[in-house]
Amino acid sequence: MAAATAARLITTIVDAQSARGHASVVLTGGRNGNGLLAALGSSPARDAVDWSRLDLWWGDERFLPDGDPERNHTQAREALLDAVPLDPARVHPMPASDGPYEADAAAEVYAAELAAAAGPDDHGSVPTFDVLMLGVGPDTHVASLFPGLPAVRETERMVVGVHGAPKPPPTRVSLTLPAIRAAREVWLLAAGEDKAEAAATALSGADEVRAPAAGARGRSHTLWLLDEAAASKLPDRP
Repeated sequence: MAAATAARLITTIVDAQSARGHASVVLTGGRNGNGLLAALGSSPARDAVDWSRLDLWWGDERFLPDGDPERNHTQAREALLDAVPLDPARVHPMPASDGPYEADAAAEVYAAELAAAAGPDDHGSVPTFDVLMLGVGPDTHVASLFPGLPAVRETERMVVGVHGAPKPPPTRVSLTLPAIRAAREVWLLAAGEDKAEAAATALSGADEVRAPAAGARGRSHTLWLLDEAAASKLPDRP
């Protein structure tokens, strides 16, 4: 799944760069997100991307010190980013806990950075990302939007601090569903038997507060990328 998704992502980035001169992608962490980045780094087609004209954002971040091995940004650098010629000004990690902000203020800072990058042709206060990728958790969470927590109910703010997350660390920063839905394409990644129930629930039309993955969709395209194990509990026609 990671290799197939990497090939699809390369094509999408190249097409966007050909059409507009640049592309923007929102990265996801976790097992599936990091597996995708590793597959992208080892792909023989990776040099088709003009890395200097690619903007990278994050869907969420564990609110830990800069360089902490559990931060999504740290893991992404190790999996791919340090190996490709990115423009540092186009890489937008979320603030770390050892900076001057606590989590809620860090969310406001990231929201301001997104708003500054949004142009007149974008939809509101975030850029229209070409691809926004989300790993799907076994509990159906995406980014750091967990079932039932206040963040998944947010309808106005683009970025929020998350407190009391049910998996460590409990404090995080996350895009909200309104920000996710600004993307042209949203890709949801799920691999492994432990994701099968979550995929089936989200694709059954469940309420987004109970199953956040059900509320993640793109403006023009929403794509679920599953391996056989994660797809094993889907109905014949989801």
